[in-house]
Amino acid sequence: MKDPRIYIIHIRECINRIESYTAEGMDSFYSDLKTQDAVIRNLETLGDATQQLPEAWKDAHPEIDWRRVTEFRNVLAHQYLEINLDIVWNVIEYRLPELKQAIEKIAEDFWNS
Repeated sequence: MKDPRIYIIHIRECINRIESYTAEGMDSFYSDLKTQDAVIRNLETLGDATQQLPEAWKDAHPEIDWRRVTEFRNVLAHQYLEINLDIVWNVIEYRLPELKQAIEKIAEDFWNS
C-alpha cells in the first residue's frame, strides 16, 4: 500500500480544482460542459482517493459518510448516463466544504503518524 498521505494530497488537489472551476457560480457550471467534465472527473478521483485512506483516519471523522462518497464516485464513473447536475452542484455547495474540513483535520491529526 502506498503511503496514505499521498491520497490526502490528491484529495486536497481535487477539492482545490473543483473550487477553482466552480468559483464563477452555479450558472457558469451549468452552462459549461468543460467545467462539468472537469468537476466530475475530480469528484471521481477524490472519491477513489478517499477509499484508500486508512479506516482509522476515516473512523476519526464520522461526520463524513464515507460510504456515500464511494457510492457517489461509483455513480459518476459507472452510471454516467444517470448523472444529475443538480446533485453534483449540491455536493459541491454543501458536501465538499464538509469533506475539505475533515481532510484538513485528518492531515493535521495523522500526517506524522
